Amino acid sequence: MKWVEMTSHWEKTMSRRYKKVKMQCRKGIPSALRARCWPLLCGAHVCQKNNPGTYQELAEAPGDPQWMETIGRDLHRQFPLHEMFVSPQGHGQQGLLQVLKAYTLYRPEQGYCQAQGPVAAVLLMHLPPEEAFWCLVQICEVYLPGYYGPHMEAVRLDAEVFMALLRRLLPRVHKHLQQVGVGPLLYLPEWFLCLFARSLPFPTVLRVWDAFLSEGVKVLFRVGLTLVRLALGTAEQRLACPGLLETLGALRAIPPTQLQEEVFMPQVHSVALSEHDLQREIKAQLAQLPATASGPPPRPQARLPGAQAIFEAQQLAVTRGGTRPEVPRIVVQPPEEPRPPRRKPQTRGKTFHGLLTRPRGPPIESPSRSHRGSTSFLDTRF
Repeated sequence: MKWVEMTSHWEKTMSRRYKKVKMQCRKGIPSALRARCWPLLCGAHVCQKNNPGTYQELAEAPGDPQWMETIGRDLHRQFPLHEMFVSPQGHGQQGLLQVLKAYTLYRPEQGYCQAQGPVAAVLLMHLPPEEAFWCLVQICEVYLPGYYGPHMEAVRLDAEVFMALLRRLLPRVHKHLQQVGVGPLLYLPEWFLCLFARSLPFPTVLRVWDAFLSEGVKVLFRVGLTLVRLALGTAEQRLACPGLLETLGALRAIPPTQLQEEVFMPQVHSVALSEHDLQREIKAQLAQLPATASGPPPRPQARLPGAQAIFEAQQLAVTRGGTRPEVPRIVVQPPEEPRPPRRKPQTRGKTFHGLLTRPRGPPIESPSRSHRGSTSFLDTRF
C-alpha cells in the first residue's frame, strides 16, 4: 500500500520524499509492483511518453543481418530453465529478439553486446516489450554509459576504481589478489555488465536491481565488495586459494546460504561506500589513465547517480523544452501630478461663540475613533 500511494503521486514523492523511496527500495519492491515501479525509477516512462511509436517502428523494421545472427545465437542461453524462454518460438525468446534488435537500430553506433541479453531477459520477465526496451535504454545510457559499446571504456575505468576500493576497504584481500595475479577484469565484467543476473540467486538479483535502479552504480560496487569479502575475507579462505584458478573458483563458489536475500542485502547496504567516496575515487583513477589508451576516453560525468538525479534531469529537460516564457512588457506610467499642500484653516480674528453655545437636548455623540483621522479639525474638536 505504501508503494501504491507513492507511485500514485510520483512527482510529488520524488520531489519531497525521495529518502522514503530509497528506504523502501532497500527493503525490496513487492513482486506485483515491480512492473509499475522500475520504469518510474529509471525514467523509462518519460522516455516512452516523449517518443510515442518509436518502439513499434524499430520492432517492425528489419534488423542488421550481422547483429541479428549474433542475437539469434544467444537467445537460448538466457535463462534456459525459465519457462518463458524454453521455446524458440515462444513469446519470451521472440520478445527478447525484438527488444535487442530494436536497441541495435536505436543505437547503431553501439550495436549489440552479449551482456545485454540477460539484462533484457530480466526486464521482459516483469514488463511488456516496449517498457522493457526503454528501461534497457536507460540502463545502457544513463546508469552505465560506456559499458555496452564496442570499447567498454567505462568497464575498464570501474575495474581500476574497484581495485582501489578493495585496497582501502579490504587491504588483505587486495594483497592476496595481487599476489596470485587475479585482476579485476577476470571477474568484474560478468558481475557488472549483467547486473549480477548470472551470479546470484534470482530473488537476490531482484533485490539488487531494486536498489540499483534507486541509488545507481554505487550499489554494484557494494555488491561486488561484499562478494569478495564473503569469498576471501578470512585467512583460512585465502590460504585455501594459493593460485589464480583456486581464487577465481572461490569467487564463483560462494555458498548459496550466504547469498540469500535476507542475509546478503543487509551486508550490501552496510558497506562503507558513499556516492562522494565513489566519485572521488573515479576522479583519481581517471587522472591516472594512460593517455595512449585505445578507444575513446571514459565519460563518468555522463552517468547519473540513481533515480533522484534522473528525475531532476528529466524535470529540467521539460522546463527547458516547454513553451517559451512570455517576455515581460515594460509599462511606463506617467508621473502623478503633485497634489497641492493641505492648507491650515485660517481662524485668526474669527469668533466661535455660536458654536460654543448649543441648545439643550441629547448629548452629541463624538465620531468613532476609526473615523477621526478622516474628519476635519473643527468637526472633531467641537
